[in-house]
Amino acid sequence: MSSPVASLGMYDHPAQQAANNALWAWIAARLAGAGVADVPRALDRSRAPDVLWHDPALLLGQACGYPYARFHRERLRPLAVPRYAAPHCEGTRHCSVIIARAADTRIALPDFAGALAAINEPASNTGVNLLRHTAAEQGGPGPFFGGMIRTGGHIASMRAVIAGEADLAAIDAVTFAAAEASYPGLSGQLKIIALSRSVPALPFVTSAQTPEPVAALVQEALQAAMHAPDLADERAALLLIGAEPVQPSAYDEVLELERAADKAGILRPD
Repeated sequence: MSSPVASLGMYDHPAQQAANNALWAWIAARLAGAGVADVPRALDRSRAPDVLWHDPALLLGQACGYPYARFHRERLRPLAVPRYAAPHCEGTRHCSVIIARAADTRIALPDFAGALAAINEPASNTGVNLLRHTAAEQGGPGPFFGGMIRTGGHIASMRAVIAGEADLAAIDAVTFAAAEASYPGLSGQLKIIALSRSVPALPFVTSAQTPEPVAALVQEALQAAMHAPDLADERAALLLIGAEPVQPSAYDEVLELERAADKAGILRPD
């Protein structure tokens, strides 16, 4: 087995990277002090988070709820679900904000029937699954969207809407709240036209192959970091206000939302 790796790449925008570095350094020092061997000194930013979900050496990461529930239950072990101090987040739950250009004369999601949607990745919970479910709830049965373009990321989807390359997109509420610090003026060119159903936030995870005693130490260190006074500024930069224990079954509901969208006949990404 290769040396352990760590990633906090799900919310790692430029203005957040120093905070993630400090958060991991604190956790890593605690793990090393507890006798965990080969604790990585730095976060792995050479590989995308979804690539690292496949790595049996993943010591600490963060996963998107939909791909975890659909594809990675046997690979990943949830350690905790975070709480975020961001608009439209409550407790350990978050949602998607569905956005359009600020100048668009359409004001609500049903007005966008037949519109082109920007999506980050087909397997994204916030960018696709919650978007499709919200269309099913608010737009009624039928394909609803006229098409979808893939951008590769939430910030890229926001830019695509601003540029007129797409009409709307669903953006993780935490990302939308954090965007201004890293990309000044971006969110101001957009408006929120709908909110999705709330679901459990993105879980902190470790590989299923992480030995149980080590996983317990990672979980303990993560929880301790949520209360460490010397990490207060870093948690604020990450919008983190805590984390709670979580069971794998908590993410079953994202699959229920997918089934509801399928039943309504909402367009799926290619």
